[in-house]
Amino acid sequence: MRESASHEDTAAAPQNPDDASLVLHVLGARPNFVKAAPVVRALAELGVRQGIVHTGQHYDKLMSDVFFADLGLPEPIANLGVGSGSHARQTAALLTGLEDVVLRENPDLVVVYGDVNSTLAAILVCAKLHVPTAHVEAGLRSFDREMPEEVNRIVTDALADLLFVTSPEALSHLGAEGIDPAKVHLVGNPMIDSLFAALPKLDPEPVRRRLGVPEKYAVATLHRPGNVDRPETARELVEAVLDVSRRIPVVVPLHPRGRDRLASLGLVTGDNLWITDPLGYLDFLSLVRGAKLVVTDSGGVQEETTMLGVPCLTVRPNTERPITVTHGTNRLVTPALLPAAAEKALADGAATPSGELPPLWDGAAGPRIARVIAAWLKGDSLSPAARGVVDA
Repeated sequence: MRESASHEDTAAAPQNPDDASLVLHVLGARPNFVKAAPVVRALAELGVRQGIVHTGQHYDKLMSDVFFADLGLPEPIANLGVGSGSHARQTAALLTGLEDVVLRENPDLVVVYGDVNSTLAAILVCAKLHVPTAHVEAGLRSFDREMPEEVNRIVTDALADLLFVTSPEALSHLGAEGIDPAKVHLVGNPMIDSLFAALPKLDPEPVRRRLGVPEKYAVATLHRPGNVDRPETARELVEAVLDVSRRIPVVVPLHPRGRDRLASLGLVTGDNLWITDPLGYLDFLSLVRGAKLVVTDSGGVQEETTMLGVPCLTVRPNTERPITVTHGTNRLVTPALLPAAAEKALADGAATPSGELPPLWDGAAGPRIARVIAAWLKGDSLSPAARGVVDA
């Protein structure tokens, strides 16, 4: 597997592009913005013309607009404003809106990120219109098709022309699915690029004081359908979080998804529990950096806590990011086991990642991705010296 394909492997790329080649980035939710920022910045430094399409899948100002400011992303050329809804209705709105944008802009390449419905819709639109695509964060698998994100990942990887992989295990997943290895590039994790860039700005104290939280606290983020959509599961999770809050104050920035249901089950501000609106990128990571413990069902938070060395308990039966368990501070738990696991993590004290950080979590994934895309647009291959990653 290689960081870049040879010239013979790039037959799908435009063969004689001019300087006006256009790359569109389709972004729909918080993790997309974080992953895209280093890629957008690196492509700009290479002089590639590009534009951002904001689908509005995350429409709350604190979950979308503030991320553009925090991450230095340029204004989008289109905002579809699709909002929430069932998977079918949301995806249908995305398909219609994205088709109009792609036909109007006529891009040379569309880049999608992660596993949200915006990613699935964009890859389907482009496949039908014969527009080449690239998938950043390809090959991650939970092997749980009850997760809508897992379905999105599989379909996206099957249709993408360039697949950018963030961790080594994803290479074997793509190989097992018959993906042409010439399309696959191990580049590292652009979410970690954003975190490296943000580190000097991450100060827990102003956020903690503004929220009125004690010096020692935990953070919880809960939004996965498997946790919040079924009343019985949501009730068990709320009771577990309330149990943890009897051991340490817990701050819960609540995603719009499931907010009402969790509140109806008792997840409301009270003794040792702070329920807040969603936080901006810098505020949230500042809070995480100062936390003694994080409880989550988010994939991105598993990665961020791994780099920051903060103990993380992931309330899920599986993870598409097992590298955060083997290389980091993450542990999978059930709601029933969460209180005991939290007590142990707090007793063990500050966590330290086991050994080095995962491969290529070095803050340079964005430039690696940009080099591959720029070479692909020109129909060129990268020289070994330019690759920066040894072929494996």
